[in-house]
Amino acid sequence: MPHPKGKSAFLAVGNEALQLALKHPLLSVQNPKTLFLIAGNGFYPRLATLGAREAGVSRIIVAAFEGETDPALAGFVDEIHWMKVGQLGRLIDAARKSGATASLMAGQIAPGNLFDLRPDFHALILLAKLRERNAETLFGAVAGELEKAGVPLLPATTFLGEHLAGEGLIAGPKPKTRILDDIAYGLVIAKEVSRLDIGQTVVVKKGTVLAVEGFDGTDATIRRGGELGSGEAVVVKVSKPRQDMRFDVPVIGPKTLETAASVGVTTIAMEAGRTLLLESNRLFELATQHHITLWGTPSS
Repeated sequence: MPHPKGKSAFLAVGNEALQLALKHPLLSVQNPKTLFLIAGNGFYPRLATLGAREAGVSRIIVAAFEGETDPALAGFVDEIHWMKVGQLGRLIDAARKSGATASLMAGQIAPGNLFDLRPDFHALILLAKLRERNAETLFGAVAGELEKAGVPLLPATTFLGEHLAGEGLIAGPKPKTRILDDIAYGLVIAKEVSRLDIGQTVVVKKGTVLAVEGFDGTDATIRRGGELGSGEAVVVKVSKPRQDMRFDVPVIGPKTLETAASVGVTTIAMEAGRTLLLESNRLFELATQHHITLWGTPSS
């Protein structure tokens, strides 16, 4: 069974981290001894923890969010601080006191929680400075606050090079020419939609766009498009043209595969070197079981 091309993907991340370091002098591309991990939901935070340990990080301090972060993560880290989404002052204070020299965001915050947050005074001041309030501007502002606190934010794919998608066939059946044509078409549409900051996923079939991601998220988009496609629909997920890889990295996991299988999607295409594959062994098993093609496109 094909696996992601970890080596080439890892080099891509290394180069990106280096470019980020050149823009942010405080940011070191060397592995920190102590890492401040900002943990969202899902398996991603645990994967980041395991990757950091393997890379030699000796101490991991976590900022965890009520209703989002898996409580089991506490068993994999040295210290965990629970808080509500929007308690920016508490987050920055925990980061400053952690002794960490770098921070990392791993895992998403559910869109409903992100926009239903109850900001503390620190967050209110930050929000007042933002002309636009969306996930990118909010997380970008948080990244700025972390840098001021001396705990700059690393690219979210740091320590996870081997879990990035490679180019070509990753798992499942080899795609037919017609499917490859749909992938190429979907890639153009998805890039344009993401450029407009609407979403990063589209569903297509035989050159027709069936669904475009909005506020409802990737899985809901797959369900909408798959149901309209009645089988053989193609999902294409991309990064934004100028995506800040410190947060909001495209992710494909078992839940995505299960959603796709439930509505007859036959192919999921993603950008190589810029998409994380979570729980990859389970992911490949599901792709084989449901005859779903996982395909990596060259990143642009």
